[in-house]
Amino acid sequence: MLTLRRGLATLRALRRFSTKPSLIPPANLSEGEKLIYDKLTDKFLPTELAVQDISGGCGDFYAIKIASEAFKGLSTLNQHRLVTRILKQEIEGIHGLQIKTIPPSSES
Repeated sequence: MLTLRRGLATLRALRRFSTKPSLIPPANLSEGEKLIYDKLTDKFLPTELAVQDISGGCGDFYAIKIASEAFKGLSTLNQHRLVTRILKQEIEGIHGLQIKTIPPSSES
């Protein structure tokens, strides 16, 4: 739990002292993909972000790949907890979510 709190503190610090990166959402995002993309961009200031509806277009299953400084020093489990906490409302209405988080030291 301590590492999750540290991650939340890092996330708050990023929000206060960072400027938004110049990530431009792909033009072909569905409404659900755009909602998730915007929420994650706003909260995590990612260096890389991909959101894809992999349910065939019905919005029931999403795949997310996100790289952010907010994940630095956190276990994969706690990185995923941060993402699911931000998307709590959206997750309630879908069947599945595939998350790949990338901390800064392992970005390629």
